Amino acid sequence: MDTLASSLKIMQQIMDISLIEMDDYNLKVSGFLFAIFLFFAVLFGSKILQRVLQRVFSASHRTTPAQVYTLTRIIHYVMIGLAIILTGSALGLNFSKLTLIAGALSVGIGFGLQNVVSNFISGIMILFEKSLKIGDLIELESGVFGEVIEINIRSTLIRTSDNVDILVPNSEFVSGRVTNWTLTDAVRRFRIPFGVAYGSDKNLVRTAALEAAHSVSWTLNDEATNRLPSVWMTGFGDSSLNFVLAVWVSADVVKRPSSMTSDYLWALDDAFRKYKIEIPFPQQDLHIKSSPFIIGSPPKN
Repeated sequence: MDTLASSLKIMQQIMDISLIEMDDYNLKVSGFLFAIFLFFAVLFGSKILQRVLQRVFSASHRTTPAQVYTLTRIIHYVMIGLAIILTGSALGLNFSKLTLIAGALSVGIGFGLQNVVSNFISGIMILFEKSLKIGDLIELESGVFGEVIEINIRSTLIRTSDNVDILVPNSEFVSGRVTNWTLTDAVRRFRIPFGVAYGSDKNLVRTAALEAAHSVSWTLNDEATNRLPSVWMTGFGDSSLNFVLAVWVSADVVKRPSSMTSDYLWALDDAFRKYKIEIPFPQQDLHIKSSPFIIGSPPKN
Protein backbone atom coordinates (compact mmCIF):
# COMPACT_ATOMS: atom_id res chain seq x y z
CA MET A 1 0.00 0.00 0.00
CA ASP A 2 2.85 2.36 0.84
CA THR A 3 4.39 1.70 -2.58
CA LEU A 4 1.08 2.43 -4.33
CA ALA A 5 0.57 5.60 -2.33
CA SER A 6 4.08 6.83 -3.09
CA SER A 7 3.62 6.05 -6.79
CA LEU A 8 0.37 8.00 -6.87
CA LYS A 9 2.05 10.87 -5.08
CA ILE A 10 4.91 10.92 -7.60
CA MET A 11 2.38 10.77 -10.45
CA GLN A 12 0.49 13.70 -8.96
CA GLN A 13 3.68 15.69 -8.67
CA ILE A 14 4.49 15.00 -12.33
CA MET A 15 1.02 16.08 -13.38
CA ASP A 16 1.37 19.32 -11.44
CA ILE A 17 4.58 20.30 -13.23
CA SER A 18 4.14 23.55 -15.13
CA LEU A 19 5.12 23.42 -18.78
CA ILE A 20 4.29 27.04 -19.60
CA GLU A 21 3.86 29.75 -17.01
CA MET A 22 3.42 33.36 -17.98
CA ASP A 23 1.28 36.11 -16.44
CA ASP A 24 -2.06 34.54 -15.54
CA TYR A 25 -1.57 31.48 -17.77
CA ASN A 26 -0.26 28.22 -16.36
CA LEU A 27 -0.18 25.04 -18.47
CA LYS A 28 0.47 21.92 -16.45
CA VAL A 29 1.35 18.44 -17.63
CA SER A 30 -2.12 17.20 -16.67
CA GLY A 31 -3.82 19.86 -18.80
CA PHE A 32 -1.55 19.16 -21.76
CA LEU A 33 -2.16 15.39 -21.66
CA PHE A 34 -5.90 15.90 -21.29
CA ALA A 35 -5.95 18.23 -24.29
CA ILE A 36 -4.06 15.70 -26.44
CA PHE A 37 -6.40 12.92 -25.32
CA LEU A 38 -9.45 15.06 -26.06
CA PHE A 39 -8.20 15.97 -29.55
CA PHE A 40 -7.59 12.38 -30.64
CA ALA A 41 -10.81 11.20 -28.96
CA VAL A 42 -12.83 13.63 -31.08
CA LEU A 43 -11.01 12.53 -34.25
CA PHE A 44 -11.63 8.89 -33.38
CA GLY A 45 -15.29 9.68 -32.77
CA SER A 46 -15.38 11.38 -36.18
CA LYS A 47 -14.12 8.21 -37.87
CA ILE A 48 -16.72 6.09 -36.06
CA LEU A 49 -19.49 8.54 -36.99
CA GLN A 50 -18.43 8.53 -40.64
CA ARG A 51 -18.50 4.74 -40.80
CA VAL A 52 -21.94 4.59 -39.19
CA LEU A 53 -23.33 7.19 -41.60
CA GLN A 54 -21.82 5.40 -44.57
CA ARG A 55 -23.52 2.14 -43.56
CA VAL A 56 -26.86 3.84 -42.88
CA PHE A 57 -26.97 5.91 -46.07
CA SER A 58 -25.49 3.15 -48.23
CA ALA A 59 -28.45 0.96 -47.29
CA SER A 60 -30.81 3.70 -48.49
CA HIS A 61 -31.59 3.88 -52.21
CA ARG A 62 -32.31 7.61 -52.01
CA THR A 63 -28.67 8.64 -51.67
CA THR A 64 -25.78 8.13 -54.07
CA PRO A 65 -22.22 7.24 -53.00
CA ALA A 66 -21.11 10.75 -54.00
CA GLN A 67 -23.69 12.34 -51.68
CA VAL A 68 -22.66 10.05 -48.81
CA TYR A 69 -19.01 10.95 -49.37
CA THR A 70 -19.77 14.69 -49.40
CA LEU A 71 -21.77 14.44 -46.17
CA THR A 72 -19.09 12.44 -44.35
CA ARG A 73 -16.33 14.83 -45.45
CA ILE A 74 -18.27 17.87 -44.22
CA ILE A 75 -18.91 16.14 -40.89
CA HIS A 76 -15.20 15.32 -40.68
CA TYR A 77 -14.26 18.99 -41.18
CA VAL A 78 -16.79 20.07 -38.54
CA MET A 79 -15.39 17.52 -36.10
CA ILE A 80 -11.85 18.76 -36.72
CA GLY A 81 -12.99 22.29 -35.90
CA LEU A 82 -14.72 21.02 -32.75
CA ALA A 83 -11.56 19.13 -31.74
CA ILE A 84 -9.50 22.30 -32.10
CA ILE A 85 -11.93 24.33 -30.00
CA LEU A 86 -12.17 21.70 -27.25
CA THR A 87 -8.40 21.25 -27.22
CA GLY A 88 -7.91 24.98 -26.91
CA SER A 89 -10.34 25.09 -24.01
CA ALA A 90 -8.54 22.19 -22.31
CA LEU A 91 -5.25 24.03 -22.71
CA GLY A 92 -6.79 27.03 -21.00
CA LEU A 93 -6.66 29.36 -23.96
CA ASN A 94 -8.73 32.52 -23.69
CA PHE A 95 -10.99 32.62 -26.73
CA SER A 96 -12.12 36.11 -25.85
CA LYS A 97 -8.90 37.30 -27.47
CA LEU A 98 -9.85 36.01 -30.89
CA THR A 99 -8.98 39.35 -32.44
CA LEU A 100 -5.33 38.75 -31.63
CA ILE A 101 -5.51 35.23 -33.04
CA ALA A 102 -7.22 36.51 -36.20
CA GLY A 103 -4.53 39.16 -36.59
CA ALA A 104 -1.79 36.55 -36.27
CA LEU A 105 -3.53 34.34 -38.80
CA SER A 106 -3.89 37.18 -41.26
CA VAL A 107 -0.16 37.85 -41.03
CA GLY A 108 0.55 34.15 -41.56
CA ILE A 109 -1.77 34.04 -44.56
CA GLY A 110 -0.11 37.10 -46.01
CA PHE A 111 3.33 35.52 -45.74
CA GLY A 112 2.75 32.05 -47.08
CA LEU A 113 -0.58 30.43 -46.31
CA GLN A 114 -2.48 31.83 -49.29
CA ASN A 115 -2.25 28.57 -51.21
CA VAL A 116 -3.30 26.49 -48.20
CA VAL A 117 -6.38 28.63 -47.56
CA SER A 118 -7.20 28.80 -51.27
CA ASN A 119 -7.04 25.01 -51.60
CA PHE A 120 -9.15 24.52 -48.47
CA ILE A 121 -11.88 26.91 -49.64
CA SER A 122 -11.76 25.35 -53.12
CA GLY A 123 -12.24 21.90 -51.59
CA ILE A 124 -15.34 23.11 -49.72
CA MET A 125 -16.70 24.65 -52.94
CA ILE A 126 -16.16 21.39 -54.83
CA LEU A 127 -18.07 19.41 -52.22
CA PHE A 128 -21.02 21.82 -52.13
CA GLU A 129 -21.25 22.51 -55.87
CA LYS A 130 -21.24 18.79 -56.71
CA SER A 131 -19.38 19.59 -59.92
CA LEU A 132 -16.89 16.91 -58.99
CA LYS A 133 -17.57 13.66 -57.18
CA ILE A 134 -15.87 10.38 -56.38
CA GLY A 135 -15.70 8.11 -59.41
CA ASP A 136 -15.83 10.90 -62.03
CA LEU A 137 -13.52 10.70 -65.02
CA ILE A 138 -11.91 14.11 -65.51
CA GLU A 139 -9.37 15.86 -67.69
CA LEU A 140 -7.52 19.02 -66.60
CA GLU A 141 -5.87 21.77 -68.63
CA SER A 142 -2.51 20.49 -67.38
CA GLY A 143 -3.16 17.18 -69.16
CA VAL A 144 -3.99 15.13 -66.07
CA PHE A 145 -6.57 12.49 -67.01
CA GLY A 146 -8.03 9.97 -64.60
CA GLU A 147 -10.63 8.99 -62.03
CA VAL A 148 -11.39 10.97 -58.86
CA ILE A 149 -10.54 8.80 -55.84
CA GLU A 150 -10.57 11.24 -52.89
CA ILE A 151 -11.39 14.91 -52.28
CA ASN A 152 -9.33 16.07 -49.31
CA ILE A 153 -8.83 19.39 -47.53
CA ARG A 154 -5.83 20.50 -49.60
CA SER A 155 -5.85 18.33 -52.69
CA THR A 156 -7.79 15.81 -54.74
CA LEU A 157 -6.45 12.35 -55.54
CA ILE A 158 -6.65 11.39 -59.22
CA ARG A 159 -5.82 7.85 -60.38
CA THR A 160 -4.84 7.34 -64.01
CA SER A 161 -5.60 4.29 -66.14
CA ASP A 162 -2.00 3.14 -65.45
CA ASN A 163 -2.79 3.12 -61.69
CA VAL A 164 -0.66 6.21 -61.07
CA ASP A 165 -1.92 8.41 -58.19
CA ILE A 166 -1.69 12.17 -58.75
CA LEU A 167 -2.42 14.78 -56.07
CA VAL A 168 -3.92 17.90 -57.66
CA PRO A 169 -4.39 21.11 -55.60
CA ASN A 170 -8.08 21.88 -55.17
CA SER A 171 -7.64 25.44 -56.46
CA GLU A 172 -6.82 24.04 -59.91
CA PHE A 173 -10.37 22.70 -60.19
CA VAL A 174 -11.85 26.14 -59.45
CA SER A 175 -9.52 28.43 -61.40
CA GLY A 176 -8.82 26.17 -64.39
CA ARG A 177 -10.88 24.39 -67.02
CA VAL A 178 -12.05 20.91 -66.03
CA THR A 179 -13.58 18.41 -68.45
CA ASN A 180 -15.81 16.02 -66.54
CA TRP A 181 -16.56 13.04 -68.76
CA THR A 182 -19.10 11.52 -66.36
CA LEU A 183 -20.76 14.48 -64.64
CA THR A 184 -24.38 13.76 -65.62
CA ASP A 185 -24.18 10.62 -67.75
CA ALA A 186 -21.51 7.92 -67.87
CA VAL A 187 -22.40 6.90 -71.45
CA ARG A 188 -20.20 8.61 -74.05
CA ARG A 189 -19.60 8.64 -77.79
CA PHE A 190 -16.06 8.10 -79.03
CA ARG A 191 -14.68 8.81 -82.48
CA ILE A 192 -12.21 6.38 -83.99
CA PRO A 193 -10.45 7.88 -87.05
CA PHE A 194 -9.20 5.65 -89.86
CA GLY A 195 -8.26 5.87 -93.52
CA VAL A 196 -8.55 3.67 -96.61
CA ALA A 197 -6.81 3.76 -99.97
CA TYR A 198 -8.08 5.95 -102.79
CA GLY A 199 -10.36 4.00 -105.08
CA SER A 200 -11.97 1.99 -102.26
CA ASP A 201 -15.73 1.44 -102.40
CA LYS A 202 -17.14 3.90 -99.86
CA ASN A 203 -20.31 1.89 -99.26
CA LEU A 204 -18.25 -1.21 -98.64
CA VAL A 205 -16.09 0.77 -96.23
CA ARG A 206 -19.22 1.81 -94.29
CA THR A 207 -20.45 -1.78 -94.18
CA ALA A 208 -17.10 -3.09 -92.92
CA ALA A 209 -16.75 -0.36 -90.29
CA LEU A 210 -20.27 -0.87 -88.91
CA GLU A 211 -19.71 -4.63 -88.81
CA ALA A 212 -16.50 -4.00 -86.85
CA ALA A 213 -18.37 -1.73 -84.42
CA HIS A 214 -21.07 -4.32 -83.75
CA SER A 215 -18.44 -7.00 -83.15
CA VAL A 216 -17.14 -5.10 -80.09
CA SER A 217 -19.14 -5.82 -76.95
CA TRP A 218 -18.88 -2.23 -75.70
CA THR A 219 -20.95 -0.81 -78.56
CA LEU A 220 -24.44 0.47 -77.76
CA ASN A 221 -27.18 0.01 -80.35
CA ASP A 222 -30.17 1.83 -78.87
CA GLU A 223 -32.58 3.20 -81.46
CA ALA A 224 -34.86 4.72 -78.80
CA THR A 225 -32.15 7.21 -77.75
CA ASN A 226 -30.54 7.36 -81.21
CA ARG A 227 -27.33 5.92 -79.81
CA LEU A 228 -26.22 4.01 -82.88
CA PRO A 229 -22.78 3.56 -84.47
CA SER A 230 -22.11 5.80 -87.48
CA VAL A 231 -19.47 6.14 -90.17
CA TRP A 232 -18.58 9.61 -91.45
CA MET A 233 -16.28 10.61 -94.27
CA THR A 234 -14.15 13.49 -93.01
CA GLY A 235 -11.83 14.44 -95.86
CA PHE A 236 -9.28 13.66 -98.54
CA GLY A 237 -5.84 12.95 -97.09
CA ASP A 238 -2.47 12.92 -98.82
CA SER A 239 -2.66 9.16 -99.29
CA SER A 240 -6.10 8.14 -98.08
CA LEU A 241 -9.81 8.75 -97.85
CA ASN A 242 -10.37 9.72 -94.22
CA PHE A 243 -13.29 8.39 -92.16
CA VAL A 244 -14.44 8.39 -88.54
CA LEU A 245 -16.22 5.56 -86.78
CA ALA A 246 -18.49 7.17 -84.14
CA VAL A 247 -19.63 4.73 -81.46
CA TRP A 248 -21.60 5.04 -78.23
CA VAL A 249 -20.04 2.85 -75.57
CA SER A 250 -21.26 1.49 -72.24
CA ALA A 251 -20.36 3.18 -68.98
CA ASP A 252 -18.00 0.45 -67.76
CA VAL A 253 -15.49 1.16 -70.56
CA VAL A 254 -15.60 4.98 -70.60
CA LYS A 255 -12.87 5.09 -67.96
CA ARG A 256 -10.57 2.95 -70.15
CA PRO A 257 -10.40 4.94 -73.41
CA SER A 258 -7.05 3.54 -74.56
CA SER A 259 -8.16 -0.07 -74.18
CA MET A 260 -11.49 0.72 -75.82
CA THR A 261 -9.83 2.43 -78.82
CA SER A 262 -7.53 -0.56 -79.27
CA ASP A 263 -10.53 -2.92 -79.42
CA TYR A 264 -12.16 -0.91 -82.22
CA LEU A 265 -8.97 -0.55 -84.22
CA TRP A 266 -8.41 -4.29 -83.92
CA ALA A 267 -11.95 -4.96 -85.16
CA LEU A 268 -11.55 -2.49 -88.04
CA ASP A 269 -8.38 -4.19 -89.24
CA ASP A 270 -10.10 -7.60 -89.18
CA ALA A 271 -13.09 -6.24 -91.11
CA PHE A 272 -10.91 -4.57 -93.77
CA ARG A 273 -8.97 -7.80 -94.28
CA LYS A 274 -12.26 -9.68 -94.65
CA TYR A 275 -13.57 -7.30 -97.34
CA LYS A 276 -10.11 -6.81 -98.91
CA ILE A 277 -10.14 -3.07 -98.27
CA GLU A 278 -6.66 -1.63 -98.55
CA ILE A 279 -5.24 0.45 -95.72
CA PRO A 280 -2.98 3.12 -97.28
CA PHE A 281 0.59 3.93 -96.46
CA PRO A 282 2.43 7.19 -97.21
CA GLN A 283 3.81 7.23 -100.73
CA GLN A 284 4.96 9.70 -103.36
CA ASP A 285 4.68 9.37 -107.14
CA LEU A 286 7.45 10.76 -109.36
CA HIS A 287 6.35 11.84 -112.85
CA ILE A 288 9.13 12.25 -115.50
CA LYS A 289 8.34 14.23 -118.62
CA SER A 290 10.41 13.83 -121.81
CA SER A 291 12.36 16.89 -123.03
CA PRO A 292 13.73 17.69 -126.51
CA PHE A 293 16.96 18.82 -124.90
CA ILE A 294 19.32 16.33 -123.34
CA ILE A 295 22.12 17.61 -121.15
CA GLY A 296 25.47 17.13 -122.86
CA SER A 297 24.02 16.77 -126.41
CA PRO A 298 23.69 19.53 -129.01
CA PRO A 299 20.17 20.44 -130.12
CA LYS A 300 18.89 18.95 -133.34
CA ASN A 301 18.52 21.20 -136.37
